Amino acid sequence: MCCFSREVKSVTKTNIFARDSKSPKQFLAYSMNFSAAEDLAMILPIPVPKGTGEKELRFINLEKYPDFFVEMGNGFPKVASVKPSPDLKVVDVGAYEASFVPTINDFGRLDERFRLPAGTWEKLPQYRSFGFAVFKLKAGNDHKAHPMAFEFPRADPGKLFFPTVHIHDGLVHDKAKFDHTLYAQFVMAPATGWHQSRTPASMFMNIDKSEGLVDKVGHVHRQTIRGEQPNKDIEV
Repeated sequence: MCCFSREVKSVTKTNIFARDSKSPKQFLAYSMNFSAAEDLAMILPIPVPKGTGEKELRFINLEKYPDFFVEMGNGFPKVASVKPSPDLKVVDVGAYEASFVPTINDFGRLDERFRLPAGTWEKLPQYRSFGFAVFKLKAGNDHKAHPMAFEFPRADPGKLFFPTVHIHDGLVHDKAKFDHTLYAQFVMAPATGWHQSRTPASMFMNIDKSEGLVDKVGHVHRQTIRGEQPNKDIEV
């Protein structure tokens, strides 16, 4: 789910990477270009087990690896481009300040600028049991900061979760314009819809800079999603 606490002018070139961590955890990395008139936050709902505590999500600093997704894309053949209570703890993660919000009720512990408008969550009952990774973003045009990344305990260890629901203007729309590239390393790859890298990840990525996100011996799989799509998250 790509949702923002304030209106954004544009969001493009979204990249998401997912991989199993030590069961039942999952790695996730996320990047996009965006333009905004004021400081805001990007909020990523994630399916965590009931009772997950504030300290159970581990943020990962990719400040020294801004080209994480550029190099990940190098593992695939080139294709023609397509246009398309107490306050919560705040952690410095490279260019970002980040917090993990364990439940919807904990949003009251965040600065008001970094919450969704009142009444939004009532329209999204599917996230009632989720936790939320919140990254504070600076106002400006065409930001291209390093990827946001973290490791989290997940409610269903049998699925990789990609947060792809859009809330860019405080409203929940049935459909949204996608400009997404999804990457994953699977224990067993899906039969259709995903393309495999030509070589193992260590042949085209800097594994040391990936901070444990990427398995060096595994291949990476990729799927692109463009245009108007149902506005929902993706699980594999």
